[in-house]
Amino acid sequence: MNKVFYKLLVILFLSSCTAPDWIDTSRGIFGTGEKIVNPNDPNQKKIFDEDEVFEKELNVNLKINLKQNFKKNSFVNNLTNNNGLINFDGKLKKVSRYRFKKIKQFEFTQPELYFTELNSIIFFDNKGTIINFDQNSKIVWKKNFYSKSEKKNNPILYFAGNKKILIVTDNLAKYYAINISNGELLWERLNSSPFNSQLKIFKDKFFAVDSENILRCFSLENGKELWNYKTDKSFIKSQQKLSLVISNNRVVFINTLGDVSSVDIETGKLLWQTPTQSNEIYESSFSLKNSDLILDKKGIFFSNNQNEFYALDETTGVVLWKQTLNSNLRSTFIENLIFNVTLEGYLAVLDARNGNILRMTNIFERIKRYEQKGLLADRTTVLPIGFIVSNKKIYISLSNGKLVSVDLLTGKSLDVVKIDGEKISRPYIFKNEMFVIKDNGILKLN
Repeated sequence: MNKVFYKLLVILFLSSCTAPDWIDTSRGIFGTGEKIVNPNDPNQKKIFDEDEVFEKELNVNLKINLKQNFKKNSFVNNLTNNNGLINFDGKLKKVSRYRFKKIKQFEFTQPELYFTELNSIIFFDNKGTIINFDQNSKIVWKKNFYSKSEKKNNPILYFAGNKKILIVTDNLAKYYAINISNGELLWERLNSSPFNSQLKIFKDKFFAVDSENILRCFSLENGKELWNYKTDKSFIKSQQKLSLVISNNRVVFINTLGDVSSVDIETGKLLWQTPTQSNEIYESSFSLKNSDLILDKKGIFFSNNQNEFYALDETTGVVLWKQTLNSNLRSTFIENLIFNVTLEGYLAVLDARNGNILRMTNIFERIKRYEQKGLLADRTTVLPIGFIVSNKKIYISLSNGKLVSVDLLTGKSLDVVKIDGEKISRPYIFKNEMFVIKDNGILKLN
């Protein structure tokens, strides 16, 4: 009997020391436990079911009235990505456009307009030509710094700048500086990997993340790399544009795997890192699409297309709360409220302090019947692309070229305007005028 008992103890000890290779124990989602990840064994099942998408209206009679605390020039060098409440009440009756060579990758990338401190607008065309024009669509300067072979690769450009210098990074691994007044090249360098992130300038440095999930810090003066911080890289290169914010001498960024890292701005040392995905998503990160990070009131907020909305503490990276909303659109933080639009077409208002959903309204269902048919002929292909919150309305752009205006007080859809027949970008507001990008032009609405 003693020998049998001894053998049982040995077996139990050995089994407790070794985890089966089909159980993920390395990257649990904040206490949601282990997941069985071997789909080929019929005797296995998931320990935890995945959250269902929250897809219904809630508290539709709740009225939300915001104070008129507008953010001034929130689209100019915004280090926190939070556009806040915008002073805009355009009629959207008149549309003018500036045309350029069609960007072939527009459907799969998220190029952004850049508004300078000199009150001009900068964008690019399919060959990497940088166009600087004023609000009347008159060209200030137009420059191209790419060879014939590089132009054939259709570079995607990212911008940041100040009153003197424009910094450009691209998906060909080039980065360079331009005199923002006349467009003359100041310096040019080559990175080891293409860039695929927002670009931020802080004092004498600028920051970007490349396709290897490496945050890089460069000198604004000459482009020399000052430091870098490496995070885990995905097996497949994702086209997702990554996001970063800057606050309190820290750079916070998210990589293609959903890991959020905070790095000291002077030394490049890691302050904290918070993973948000299990190995199941980690190994198929190509399907993961995160929203831009936004930062306000010492909280970092973002969501993804895996039905997860996170709030992290800026100082420690601790998860403050997690909500089940399916969106990869940039949120807006106003007066302890978070506004977001889900991929299913619901306008959600959350309490930023605890993540509770205060109101959910369906922006599609409340459109007039003849307009609704145009919007919902194929729900799978019509998606919200981005939105802004103004003093009276919320403007939401759609993937079919339409722009929906929603009453801020009630959350009900008011009108739908056809801007174009194809995908348009999120709306931008500059000097009380609205701009949206399409694949071959910039549209101005007022």
